Amino acid sequence: MKAGSGPMFCPGKNDRQVERRRVMGVFGRHGLAVLMLLATRSALAQEALQNSLAGDAAAESRSQAMGSPQVSQDYTFKQGDFRLLLMPAMGLDWNDNVNLSKTNALEDVIVMPSLGITLSYPFSENNLLYLNLAVGYDWYLNHPAWSSFDLNSTSGTGLSFDIDVKDITINLHDWISYVQGLGQNASVANTASSTVANSATYGTIQNTAGLSATWDLNQVKLSLGYDHQNVLATSSQFSQINHASEMLFARAGLQVHPKVTTGLESTAAFTAYDENLLNDNNTYTVGPYCEFRPDAFFKITVRGGYSTYQFQNTSTVIQTASQNSWYAGLTISHQATEFLTYSLEAGRESQFGVQSDLVEDWYVRPTLTWRVITGLDLLTSFFYEHGNQGVGSVGSLPGGSNETYDWYGGGLSLQHALTSRLTLGLTYRITVRSSSGLNDSYVQNLAGLQITYRPQ
Repeated sequence: MKAGSGPMFCPGKNDRQVERRRVMGVFGRHGLAVLMLLATRSALAQEALQNSLAGDAAAESRSQAMGSPQVSQDYTFKQGDFRLLLMPAMGLDWNDNVNLSKTNALEDVIVMPSLGITLSYPFSENNLLYLNLAVGYDWYLNHPAWSSFDLNSTSGTGLSFDIDVKDITINLHDWISYVQGLGQNASVANTASSTVANSATYGTIQNTAGLSATWDLNQVKLSLGYDHQNVLATSSQFSQINHASEMLFARAGLQVHPKVTTGLESTAAFTAYDENLLNDNNTYTVGPYCEFRPDAFFKITVRGGYSTYQFQNTSTVIQTASQNSWYAGLTISHQATEFLTYSLEAGRESQFGVQSDLVEDWYVRPTLTWRVITGLDLLTSFFYEHGNQGVGSVGSLPGGSNETYDWYGGGLSLQHALTSRLTLGLTYRITVRSSSGLNDSYVQNLAGLQITYRPQ
């Protein structure tokens, strides 16, 4: 995991949050980072709504950084209130199926140098400039043509600037990621329309820039936001997914009890593809949500609602009728003790496809993190997704899959502090995909280790 990632908690309660951040602060980039990625979300889903939720998590992370003096003590360079933290790491992965193939699996060893960067500068008590990302390189020893850069803001932050004006908090942000490979998308396999290199080099460059504003009226909170997002494939063989989206969201929440907040949220997104292969569309969602937070370490959120996708049939090869659907989600996060933390995400969602206009899926993603002994931490993770793509009135590209699939797996990661500044991480993950398509199933095993340096 890159610097600054991990479950988010409210700041300034006691040292348990600080300890939790140190436990989860440094893990392998392709190892535990992927376990957490798969356990949270690895593909875009209900895009505008997910962006707004990512913004909420990022805001909580920044609040923790400002509210916990002990956390902010770690830095590589400091000048006044300006702090810069650099965390170099070196990783090594073995992957037995980098091309996600059923019958022609290719293995590789990947060398992964990386650098985590966290920058903060508080212009005032409530106005914070914050940067959190990691940059690296994935060097495939057996297939060097598949090597690529890696850029990610795993905490959902990237570059952010908070401005407080009385009861209104305004956030300006730019989130960017460049991720390739890893079997990160459930709808991608060695399909009939793909070459071996296609599946191995599938990835996306995403940049999301926008602003949001929250008006805190004590028991009532009103939020509005706008984002412009660009998504580009890292390989020209997947250029059909290249698109731009304009996204809007609005949320109104009422604190009906000191521990319970409920409200209504709505989004709109307008997506245009660069090529005339997948269909341009307008997407709208609306639905209620409820958040229960009995204390600073336990949080349950339930949300659901109605979604509609209005496809404009701009594609020259497929047609898709407008789709009406529904979504639902349950999120639980609990830091039970200083030594045990668990989380659970489950629900139903819709997302843009790679070979088809739309994918609908059910998912469940539990994780458990615990400290075995002092200096030895263990994370276990499981993920399961059941999806449909190109089924019914949803169009699929020629040669693409009209399928029902199951995508599941799990893994574990151990972290051990070799010294006060060096951390060793060991990771294993298995991913299994079964499909109604003839050649769209695969099994992938990944084992890795990483050494990370953190100044103190």
